[in-house]
Amino acid sequence: MSLINQLSTSISSSSSAFLGQDHHFKMRSYHVMLPAKNSGFCKCVAAPSEKTAHKTKVSRNANMGKLQAGYLFPEIARRRAAHMLKYPDAQVISLGVGDTTEPIPEVITSAMAKRAHALSTVEGYSGYGAEQGEKLLRAKIASTYYSNVGIEEDDIFVSDGAKSDISRLQVLFGSGVTMAVQDPSYPAYVDSSVIMGQTRLYQEGFGYGKIEYMKCTPENGFFPDLSTVSRTDVIFFCSPNNPTGAAATRDQLTRLVQFAKDNGSIIVYDSAYAMYISDDKPRSIFEIPGAKEVAIEVSSFSKYAGFTGVRLGWTVIPKELHFSDGFPVAKDFNRIVCTCFNGASNIAQAGGLACLSPEGLQAMQEVVGFYKENTKIIVETFTSLGFNVYGGENAPYVWVHFPGQNSWDVFSEILAKTHVVTTPGSGFGPGGEGFVRVSAFGHRANVLEACRRFKELYK
Repeated sequence: MSLINQLSTSISSSSSAFLGQDHHFKMRSYHVMLPAKNSGFCKCVAAPSEKTAHKTKVSRNANMGKLQAGYLFPEIARRRAAHMLKYPDAQVISLGVGDTTEPIPEVITSAMAKRAHALSTVEGYSGYGAEQGEKLLRAKIASTYYSNVGIEEDDIFVSDGAKSDISRLQVLFGSGVTMAVQDPSYPAYVDSSVIMGQTRLYQEGFGYGKIEYMKCTPENGFFPDLSTVSRTDVIFFCSPNNPTGAAATRDQLTRLVQFAKDNGSIIVYDSAYAMYISDDKPRSIFEIPGAKEVAIEVSSFSKYAGFTGVRLGWTVIPKELHFSDGFPVAKDFNRIVCTCFNGASNIAQAGGLACLSPEGLQAMQEVVGFYKENTKIIVETFTSLGFNVYGGENAPYVWVHFPGQNSWDVFSEILAKTHVVTTPGSGFGPGGEGFVRVSAFGHRANVLEACRRFKELYK
């Protein structure tokens, strides 16, 4: 029997038996197959081969040499693939990389299919579109998410996802800026900064020189003590945070905006998980008075509608945001976009419009609710085992503390003994050491089975 067939072993479980009958979200019953995909992997490291037949006279970008090992998630994929080769009969469950697993709602895919079919007709064909995104979609994003905060259609740039826009923003800022980042945080902020040449070399346990790591710990409620943070040009801030799951309060964001104003800084605010917020915490930085003068916001449909493969996001740059010489930031970003990007797929943008219809918004809420219920299962599991658990309330991630332990060692032990993939906290920065992130993106049956294995391991 092939490895792929072995991995296709069916797992079925009763979610209601696990949670009891009194649960907050509506449960969906599943008979789910473990992924039978070819688990290809790549390691994002530009390393010279041992045998070189020919060398050019082009020097390697020295900044690439500063990067530590592989980018976190391809490195996890590499280790997962090695584990599967070692244990070919294992039923491996991935709760590591934050990739969505549930089908895109039909109200959304049908709109994309209609747009795709129209491209086969003379009347419906379209080629290059506006680099900034289709006018109707920009207007719909503005009216859906920013109607009460003064953000307008032409403040919005539609893209192929928040991750791509983070790198485009780094190109906008250039190599001469200084940056601050939550510690721990999504690694794309730091790695793109290194590639741009904004940093010095990496020091084990401290991170990269010239980056201001803003410590976010259980002790400070995962919000940095701004009185100890040095002034930087750019501040990357994600709320709800990946990986800790912490969402900043209105008071905390008010302090952050004032801090940026006092220091003449620009905040790059990542709101990719805002739809997971279930209390009164702000969903956009622009809910804070004065934020339009100091902030940019990036967001995405990836974790709302299952668009991790479709690729569609947006960036908001208000007209009120200016560089030190008074030049509008949006004008330079527009030039970057027009130079580096031909616009998001017209089929993906049709899906984005469907997402923002009344039916689409309801469907996205149901998808988010499903993942939030997965999160509840994971939180209850680790809490019952005596762990200190954070996040999960306003985000699809659970941040589990393993005090005094190396997070890669914990990752390896969990993988070896339970065949479950998680994410080591140190991959998100020095402040993540001693933690493991468990993702709630998974089929219900797989999440239940993974939690059963966790209980066996840590009982």
